[in-house]
Amino acid sequence: MKTSPLIIRQTILDNHLRIFSPRDLGSLLDLTPRLTLYYLQKGIIGGLFLRLKNGLYTLATDPAKLEEIANRLYAPSYLSFEYALSHYNLIPETIYSVTSATPKTTREYEVNGLAYSYTTIPPVAYTGYIPITQDYRSYLIAEPEKAVADYLYLLSLGRRGHYERLDVSKLNQKKIVQYLSLYKRPSLYKLLKEFKESNVLSIIS
Repeated sequence: MKTSPLIIRQTILDNHLRIFSPRDLGSLLDLTPRLTLYYLQKGIIGGLFLRLKNGLYTLATDPAKLEEIANRLYAPSYLSFEYALSHYNLIPETIYSVTSATPKTTREYEVNGLAYSYTTIPPVAYTGYIPITQDYRSYLIAEPEKAVADYLYLLSLGRRGHYERLDVSKLNQKKIVQYLSLYKRPSLYKLLKEFKESNVLSIIS
């Protein structure tokens, strides 16, 4: 098949291949491994492709959503902590990195100047996330209650800053407690109570 940059781009878009490995691209374009590597290198230099990490790429012209990138950079993982709290408008602060939970070793990547951080949680607590799918794009993100539980876990370990505002008043309190129980740390319930009380005080004042 012809492999001009325009045709390659359109073929990738037509097949909804937002993030791909060399093998994915070679299979899609019916290329040998050697030709695949050639077109990848040529595409990176020419501005068609963006390398996310070694062996993982997206179109620089039509990049994958950052949520999709987060899920694929380091798997298994799901969006949580500050990014999810901001996504659900539970904290007022602007978030400058994409934060995820993983049962694997803590790790961080940088793509196009944006930090993607992955923080270890116990494997038993690796749950409470939901799939979001829209326009052939999909990713995993913590439920609001699980994002709160994940954040409180790291806060109890001294690995996160303490937000003055964390609005948990409209969330399912029973579900938060159920997720906190996965961590088996009594101090988490005290932290949750503190945020509940601070929410009440802020409303009164």
